[in-house]
Amino acid sequence: MRATNTYLTFDGNCREAMTFYGKCLQAEPNFTPFSAGPAEMPPAAKAAPDRILHVELASGPMVLMASDTMPGMPFRQGNNFSICIDCESQAEIDRLFAALGENGQITMPLQDAFWGALFGMLTDQFGINWMFNFREASRGH
Repeated sequence: MRATNTYLTFDGNCREAMTFYGKCLQAEPNFTPFSAGPAEMPPAAKAAPDRILHVELASGPMVLMASDTMPGMPFRQGNNFSICIDCESQAEIDRLFAALGENGQITMPLQDAFWGALFGMLTDQFGINWMFNFREASRGH
């Protein structure tokens, strides 16, 4: 594993929260709004310019990532975080995805993502949300 990061989910106030965290941690967040997302995103998402598709904030070795929920998607306070594993190889992402997904629920199968990585999400058998990311040099970015 290269790293693990905490991924936070907000309901429309991601920019406000991550700007606050950036101020506290003396780091500058890098925002991507839904309006700048890939063409295949639903029109409702593209029409929500104030909602954040992705933001990354790095302060030393700590990285916080976050997004707003898609417009119209349910939001549950207390279940609004995931552990994201940045994997070092295709074999590692396949192994971890299968192992942590045992008796769990796959919410997004491993697939090529628009940022040039292999990405997937699941909720494990204990209710913890996991994200998996693998980006090798030949995949881009």
